Amino acid sequence: MESSGEAAESTYTIRPNFQHKFKGALVKECIRSVLKTELASKQYDPEEVGTLSRSLSQTILDQLKKLGFHRYKLVVQVVLGEQRGEGVKVAARCLWDADTDSYMQDVYMNDSLFCVAAVFGCFYY
Repeated sequence: MESSGEAAESTYTIRPNFQHKFKGALVKECIRSVLKTELASKQYDPEEVGTLSRSLSQTILDQLKKLGFHRYKLVVQVVLGEQRGEGVKVAARCLWDADTDSYMQDVYMNDSLFCVAAVFGCFYY
């Protein structure tokens, strides 16, 4: 396509600009801040775990959107459990582009509960 004898510029980008790239340190700080603020006074209650995990996921997502990760699909996963001195393993598996996609997680614990929150950032080509 030509306009006035000049070729039109392509806006198709396959890599994020540096200022819009998924920044793990910022994401981790956002997760940590939300978990600390929201869970500091909470006690484990099996009746509220579903609602609380959805609320935490949405709050983290809302905070991350303010950081301006343009063209990233952000997925937030929150796992809550009762603190009983037992171990727990949380795993995730993804198929993605290692050059542009990334994730970050953080863990919060108090005497009553534990929370693992992970954010996956996948760049839209």
